[in-house]
Amino acid sequence: MKTAIVIGATGLIGKWLVRYLLEDPRYSNVKVFSRRSLNINNTKLTEEIVDFEQIVKWKNKITGDEIYSALGSTIKKAGSADARNKIDFTYQYEVIKAASENGVKSCALVSSIGASSLSKNSYLKMKGELDDKIKELPFINVRIFRPSFLLGDREEKRTVDMIISPFVQMFTTLIPPFRKYKPIFASTVAKSMIRVTNNEKLSGYLIFESEKIIQ
Repeated sequence: MKTAIVIGATGLIGKWLVRYLLEDPRYSNVKVFSRRSLNINNTKLTEEIVDFEQIVKWKNKITGDEIYSALGSTIKKAGSADARNKIDFTYQYEVIKAASENGVKSCALVSSIGASSLSKNSYLKMKGELDDKIKELPFINVRIFRPSFLLGDREEKRTVDMIISPFVQMFTTLIPPFRKYKPIFASTVAKSMIRVTNNEKLSGYLIFESEKIIQ
């Protein structure tokens, strides 16, 4: 059986990743690196409470077969765009890089629809640059997942999300050119990440856009 590593485990997608991995008989150990406890009692769970500013102190523990990365924040939660980028780019890259150096073979990363290093949007450009940097690491397999608007129960209720979500779903369903932006449940993304990672017919550096994730 395998060991999975998860960062971003307290987030919308990360919580589902941990749940599905703990339920999956292919995994004997799920190692979570987080700033706070998940408060889950499960013999398969190994929880490490860490400071992402001090990765040098714990990077030797980032060992296993696969790493699932769903780490991310918002400007509102982080306090500024620079602080958000540190979480979304720097922290994620340093942990994933350490995993590759420690012999982890596969990486599954949550990116964003529209991510591109050539984008004029600063957020999408940052996400695209991270995707490109991960490609350079010596993993056998890298899977990048670019979901659209995420649906699910968030710890932090966002009024804007609750207001626009029904309209986005209707709009993207009725107008074909915009179907690729159809909202997707966080649980669907997590399930797809695990399914793809365990598909031996898929190898190398692969990108899964939102429509493909739903399929």
